[in-house]
Amino acid sequence: MPSVTWGVVQGKKEKLVNRVKICDYLKTLGIIPDELENLELPSTVEVMSERVQFLQKLGLTIDDINEYPLMLGCSVRKNMIPVLGYLEKVGIPKSKLGEFVKNYPQVLHTSVVVEVAPVIKFLRGLDVEKQDIGYVLQKYPELLGFKLEGTMSTSVAYLVSIGVSPRDIGPMVTQYPYFLGMRVGTVIKPLVDYLVSLGLPKKILARMLEKRAYIVGYDLEETVKLNVDCLISFGIRREAIASVIAQYPQILGLPLKAKLSSLQYFFNLKLKIDPDGFACIIEKMPQIASLNQHVIMKPIEFLLGRGLPLEDVAIMVMKCPQLVALRVELMKKSYYYFKSEMGRPVKELVEFPEYFTYSLECRIKPRYTKLQSKGIRCSLNWFLNCSDQRFEERLQGDYIESESLGPSFCMGGKLELPGSDVVSDEEDESDDEVLYRRTVSL
Repeated sequence: MPSVTWGVVQGKKEKLVNRVKICDYLKTLGIIPDELENLELPSTVEVMSERVQFLQKLGLTIDDINEYPLMLGCSVRKNMIPVLGYLEKVGIPKSKLGEFVKNYPQVLHTSVVVEVAPVIKFLRGLDVEKQDIGYVLQKYPELLGFKLEGTMSTSVAYLVSIGVSPRDIGPMVTQYPYFLGMRVGTVIKPLVDYLVSLGLPKKILARMLEKRAYIVGYDLEETVKLNVDCLISFGIRREAIASVIAQYPQILGLPLKAKLSSLQYFFNLKLKIDPDGFACIIEKMPQIASLNQHVIMKPIEFLLGRGLPLEDVAIMVMKCPQLVALRVELMKKSYYYFKSEMGRPVKELVEFPEYFTYSLECRIKPRYTKLQSKGIRCSLNWFLNCSDQRFEERLQGDYIESESLGPSFCMGGKLELPGSDVVSDEEDESDDEVLYRRTVSL
């Protein structure tokens, strides 16, 4: 509670007179004293003047004080200086203290020992780095008003229960401290349950939250569900929704309808890609929803400039949407190496547009050089779409094995390779424990 600075015991009449003087003084400054009616005020105008001047030196304006006039009930020496001194000690720069008080003036009423210090200790116990404490408090100052055994503890316990690693809670708090103030039963759990119902295993969801804690801040009814319905309305298969979210979790929080409408029209206009083809592109690379159309056009213009027909470029983009996110400078180098050193027909690029996604210096050149030394003639897919170990095994073989489509991915099932049994030999797991392959973007 605000401290009262009394020099002497005053009579009721004198108190009333001084209150009137103080209120008149505040009015002359433009401060509305109505909310101070039930608050004990200091004994003299001088003491109140000291409080106002102290707050103004911090950077607060009269308008800021009018937003929360109860701060004038706090003693400079007993409340303001101890609290602000401690906040500066834990990492909030002196130049930012005024802004901090402006955002959370209630902090001036708190006790350092009883309220503030225990919250700092709690944050450190969650593995929030010491140098990040000030940043976290500036981002979410309301943390200082929470009960430790209440919302903060339950939200952390719930996230750990669904698979979030305890050692990642600290970085999550630093990135998005607001989840500490969210109720599990009404905010976090309903969102988690909904995403799991779409086919996302809890393990994948836990990894998503570890890297992008702000996902729990997406409004379930107003944003997440609407965006999932939007994806389905644009032709994305319901069984592919979980994969799309796993690849690009931010898609849940975008103004998606407007973005997809614009992109669908763009791809139809520039490449004659129909709605089904557009849905295929989104399923393979949902990040495209956030790309600027100007950026997308550069790789497309490069390919068209090499004499490739429009329909072939469209096929390449549908096969490998990552093309539209590549740097044209790198595409040029890979293309000229393909034409000048390999001397292959352009139709091979149409069949395997992924060629442009591989590093020219680290994969294409070294592997092609080895193929030449061995006198092996093969497709781009055969020598690029495999690990280094697999490539060496292929080089040692006496024949060129038939090509396969690579790993297949089945929603809700385990990773399988063509012509082989299930990759994992571990004991059977529930559907919630199955990991998806396409989580590279995490």
